[in-house]
Formats: sequence, structure tokens, C-alpha cells
Amino acid sequence: MPATRTSVAEDILKLRASGLVTVIIDLEDAIGDGEVCFAEESVVRHLSFLSAYADNEPDPVNSIPLIFIRVRNPEQLQQLIFRLGPLIKLLTGFVFPKFTAENGADFFEAIADYNSSRSYDAPVLYGMPILESAPIIYRESRLDSLMAIRDLLGDYRDYVLNVRIGATDFSSLFGLRRSPDISIYELAPVRDCISEILNVFGRVEEGYVISGPVWEYFGNSARRSLRPQLNPVAFDESFGRQPREVSRYSGAAAGLIREVKLDKENGIVGKTIIHPSQLRPVQAVYSVMHEEYIDALGIIGSNDGSRGVFKSEYFNKMNEIKPHLNWAKRIIQRSLVYGVLHEEQHFAYLLPENEYSHV
Repeated sequence: MPATRTSVAEDILKLRASGLVTVIIDLEDAIGDGEVCFAEESVVRHLSFLSAYADNEPDPVNSIPLIFIRVRNPEQLQQLIFRLGPLIKLLTGFVFPKFTAENGADFFEAIADYNSSRSYDAPVLYGMPILESAPIIYRESRLDSLMAIRDLLGDYRDYVLNVRIGATDFSSLFGLRRSPDISIYELAPVRDCISEILNVFGRVEEGYVISGPVWEYFGNSARRSLRPQLNPVAFDESFGRQPREVSRYSGAAAGLIREVKLDKENGIVGKTIIHPSQLRPVQAVYSVMHEEYIDALGIIGSNDGSRGVFKSEYFNKMNEIKPHLNWAKRIIQRSLVYGVLHEEQHFAYLLPENEYSHV
């Protein structure tokens, strides 16, 4: 949310009631260069309002979502930490745009300095770097840049909550902007860069959470069916019931769901949303299907050397213990955050237009 928006605090509370878990107050690209001072003052007002609200709630910690502030540079980060004073307790951390090995140390050193000197009852602050700068996507400098960033993040590993891919800035460097019908994985220069980011930071031994790029589209553009872009067996037909009409989605909604599915298949967890209408679809797609969950439990439960392979309880695939074990662990981790669907349920029925529950 742009920090200059007057209704930020009220919007946060309204969206919290709708399932919002994390919110970013933006002091960078979402505001004009001439609005910085006003935006910083607004952050103080927004947090003061939220602090007063939380203090009057029976469960102050869970009454508001996890709040991050996206800063412009390390200097602004240091100034804000000092300026916010006791209001800093409302924050979970800061977002670092245009993150590189050159500026990254200053960002994380400010976080480390605060954490080492904070009062005993103050929360730990975390950092979320955004990989979106030219040296990361330009082929001749990409690998060196990514390896240098990996080494830097390793020095501050305890404070790195998430590594985010900033595909909008990447696209801008080539004069590109994807349409609602195109996923980011179909823009060749950006796709190649995402692949290498996943290769460096997505390895099991690294343990970083990588979140997907923003989907820029929302609203009621030309109506279209979701079915052409999603596997048709995903709906009621796969559960042995009579097919039920699925609400039609705009091109923007269908494109978002398609891209989130691709994010998930590539090991990306989470996506920054820019509009309330995007919240439910992203959370729905990341919910764990019952079939995935049962397979994951079976793989982990069989990791005792007694066998190497077994047939899925759904009788449709082979589960190999060793090669599928890391996948199974990630499924269980995701289930703890996004939940597990009933065996007669599909993520499409978590969407407002199709809301359906099996009892």
C-alpha cells in the first residue's frame, strides 16, 4: 500500500478481517519522489492508529497483520528505525528494493544493529530483499551477482525472512510488460533470470523462501472462462459428481491463477498482491490438495528404510521415498500455513464466486 494513502490503517484492519496476513507499506516506487517527507510522516500516523487499536483488543498481537515497510535506501531505513521509537514493535521487518551485493550489507547491518540493541520485549526485525536490479538479469553479470548476494545473505541468514523476485523492474529493463493473457514465465529474458534465481536460492540446502513477482492486473475486464487455462479435471468431474457450473472469471483473474500455479510448481511460495481481489485466489491456489497431503505423509512415514517405493493411496502414481522426500517435507510445511483441502474439495471452490464446502 502506498504510504501516502490516507486510509492505510483502516484498509489494513478491513483486509485483516478478510484473511490478510502480511501487508507492506510502500515508501518507494508507489509514491512520487516529491512525496517522501509526507509519506514518512504518514507512516508514523498509520502505525500510531494501529497501535491504539491493538492496545484495546483482547489479543493485540493477532489483531493486526504482519507489517513491513518498503524503504528506499539504507539511510532511510536507519532514520525510520530511530524515528518510529516504540512504534517499531508493530513491525515485523522491512523490504529492501533494488537489492544488490553492493547495497545489501548496509540494509542488513541496520537490521542487525537494531536487533542487537533492542529491548528485551521488542520483537526481532527481519529483512526481505527484492531481486530486481540490472546486474541480476543481465546475462554477463547475473551469476556473479547472484552468488555475491547469496554469500551476503548467508552472513545475515537469521534475519532473511524471504527473497522476492521483482519481475516488473526486470521487464522494464527490456521495455516489456506482460499482458493479462501471458505469464511472466513466457517473457524469455525474465524467465531465464527467474530460473537462475531459483537455482541459486531454491536449493533444499539453502532453505530460503522465494516469493513470486507481482501480478499487475485486476478488475472486471472482458469476461472469460477459467476452464481454458486450468486443467479441466480440476473441477467437479474429478470427484465423481455431476459437473457444476463454475463462475466465469475475468482475463486478469484467470491469468493470476494460472501464474500462481506456475509459481507453486517451480517452488515459489507466496505472491505479493496489489489489490484485495487477488488475496483469495493466491491463498486458495497455495492450499494443499488432499492427494498431495496423503502422498507426502506416506513418503515421510515410509522413510525408515523398510521400502523404497510404494503406490499412492490414490492409485495413480508411484511414490519413491528418497527422491520425493524433500518434496513431501515442503508439502507438509505448506499445509501448516495454507491448510489442507477436503478430499472432495478443490481450490477453485475457495474462490468467492464458487464458494463451496463439503460437509
